[in-house]
Amino acid sequence: MRLVDIRLADGVLVCNAEVAEGFLTRARGLLGRKSLPVDAGLLIQPCTSVHTFFMRFTIDVLYLDRNDRVVKAVTLKPFRLSMGGKGTKRTLEMAQGSIARASIQRGVQLQITQPEGVSAS
Repeated sequence: MRLVDIRLADGVLVCNAEVAEGFLTRARGLLGRKSLPVDAGLLIQPCTSVHTFFMRFTIDVLYLDRNDRVVKAVTLKPFRLSMGGKGTKRTLEMAQGSIARASIQRGVQLQITQPEGVSAS
């Protein structure tokens, strides 16, 4: 999977995320993993809702609009379902506590870029 850096507008790194954009990678998501490292995430596109059915751990989820502005930020325990709402185009799943650590709330602008030294494929 392709990797991207997710940063706040001031350049602070939120996480390094794998990008799930094919049918199989979007359907699988984080299923089968035992945990998610604190600095890791999964960017799912397109995606307007997520679930944690059959997952073993709690995650933080950011719902993003077409300009990568946060539409909604939630924490989901296992066996839950969440919808992003109006304007959601993709989601970012991260380790529990990531939203609080980066002080992310609705309206925050994110920057999604290729990691330095990695060429776009």
